[in-house]
Amino acid sequence: MSQLINGKWNEGTIITSDKDGSYNRKPRSFRDRIRKDSKKFIPEKGRYHLYVSYACPWAHRTLIYRHLKGLNEIISVSVVHPDLLNNGWSFGDDFEGSTGDTLHGFENLFEVYQKADSKITTSVTVPILWDKKLNTIVNNESSEIIRILNTEFNQLTGNDLDLYPKELRQEIDELNDLIYESINNGVYKTGFAKTQEAYDQAVSKLFKALDQVEEILSNKKYLAGDQVTEADLRLIPTLLRFDCVYHTHFKCNVKRISDYPHLSRYCKTLFAMDAIKETTNFDHIKRHYYFSHKSINPYQIIPAGPVDLF
Repeated sequence: MSQLINGKWNEGTIITSDKDGSYNRKPRSFRDRIRKDSKKFIPEKGRYHLYVSYACPWAHRTLIYRHLKGLNEIISVSVVHPDLLNNGWSFGDDFEGSTGDTLHGFENLFEVYQKADSKITTSVTVPILWDKKLNTIVNNESSEIIRILNTEFNQLTGNDLDLYPKELRQEIDELNDLIYESINNGVYKTGFAKTQEAYDQAVSKLFKALDQVEEILSNKKYLAGDQVTEADLRLIPTLLRFDCVYHTHFKCNVKRISDYPHLSRYCKTLFAMDAIKETTNFDHIKRHYYFSHKSINPYQIIPAGPVDLF
């Protein structure tokens, strides 16, 4: 796979598989936290920077949280180009919405990792939460970054919205387990499968889980009841990409999200939120998937539809 090995960039496929042909997502490399009582990373206005892709569902989570938690003026952001090619994510600014690297002026994302650790061996992914003061990466695991954004800057923003409330944590954690393994990662396991058996297993688990979520939403507005929680914000980036990308490009074509009445209603409800609508860029999403995965779409043709998703 394309990755840094001992600090040197090595080109290769972005798809990593196990011996059975199933997609195998690599663990993230930086797992520190920002905390008031930290001796290294404390909450400060203007100190931290997010590197994201509008195309990436994992990065999309962090952009939604940044907006919802009133952090747009607290944490700066750079948006990569949607194409993920031989040099990995790049900072080209010739596609509308891409910003270039507004912090370091680098050409490629792997340079950010090299700056953090010149000898690192790692995959090169978004999102990245960067510390401008110590010139290093705090964290590049999206599920942990959103927990940081949920609580650790409240004293600076006065925003006490809690998307992971104590009384719902057990329910949210159970939902997260279902959503991550079978849906968030399930679409990749389906689309990147290299054997029929691996595909059949992944697509079956994916639609079984979507059927479960459809049933949950048959008597609830949101996954954990009447309020938006972390579980919703971990699910919605995948659902927003489903009908325009995963259904066709990743062969997740048993049903569309629009074929599920409750999931479809749920998507429209969430998409009406400014924090979600304003951080969703379908041009980046479609360009990234259809143009970057040449093993799946060798002619890099980007389809015209679907029209008017939400």
